[in-house]
Amino acid sequence: MKATIIDADGLILGRLASIVAKRLLLGEYIQIVNAEKAIISGRKKEIIERYKSWLKKRTATAPWRGPLHPRRPDLLLKRTVRGMLPWKKERGKVAYKRLKVFIGIPSELENKTISTFEDINLNHIRGNYMKLGELAQEIGWTPLEKRI
Repeated sequence: MKATIIDADGLILGRLASIVAKRLLLGEYIQIVNAEKAIISGRKKEIIERYKSWLKKRTATAPWRGPLHPRRPDLLLKRTVRGMLPWKKERGKVAYKRLKVFIGIPSELENKTISTFEDINLNHIRGNYMKLGELAQEIGWTPLEKRI
C-alpha cells in the first residue's frame, strides 16, 4: 500500500478536496501534509461568519449529543473531503478510510517524495483569501506552539 503524499501548502481547499475525493474513490491511498496552509478564497470576515454559523447548528432536544463540528485544520480539511464523497454508501466510507491528513510534516514522511498540484495553487486567486490555520484559530483551535 503505497500512499500518495500531497502538500496542501498554498492549494485552494475546495479544489484540493474534490481532486482528492475522486482519487480516493479510484482506490488510491492519500496522505495530505501541511493542512493548516491550505487556502480558502474570499473575504476573511465572510469566511469566519460562514464557519461560525455552521458551528452553531445543533439538535434541539440534546445539543450535547451533536453534531460536533471540527475546529482543527486537519479535521476541517478531512471533513471537506468527506463532503465530496458518497459518505452514506459503503464505497464512500471505504474511500474515506484511505485518507490521512496531518498538520505540518510528520517525521516519518520527511524523506518521502511529496507532490503538489500546480493548477490549483494560490497563483490562481486574484482577490482575498485566508489560510485554513487562521480560520481554525478564529473558530476556537489553539496551535500546539501557543499551548506551551
